[in-house]
Amino acid sequence: MHSAAKAYGAVSQASLPPRELEAHVLMKSAAQLQAINENWDARKHEFETALLQNRKIWTILVSAVVEESNPLPRPIKQNIANLAIFIFKRTHELMQDPVPGRSSILISINREIAAGLRARAEAA
Repeated sequence: MHSAAKAYGAVSQASLPPRELEAHVLMKSAAQLQAINENWDARKHEFETALLQNRKIWTILVSAVVEESNPLPRPIKQNIANLAIFIFKRTHELMQDPVPGRSSILISINREIAAGLRARAEAA
């Protein structure tokens, strides 16, 4: 039964519009980091993996945004690139000194960007 639910989840995500899928992935990463923060003692061993996953998401996101063919205005592209640089830097800091709660800024950024992506998808 578990594998059927997992397969359904994969198919439903694959059929999402691109902006909604990006929002979903950012929210999932934010939720994972939040859950670790809320239960630090039991889940701190998951922290590095969650940080690396979030960094991968942002690497893919920023790579797509800065492509020449991306129709976003240059100032928005620059803002996303600057956010990614901040996220990469904070991820490195957190990996060097893992402290519960310090990832809250990453969680907030993911949630805000996801909300913007969803709003943009709904307007389209």
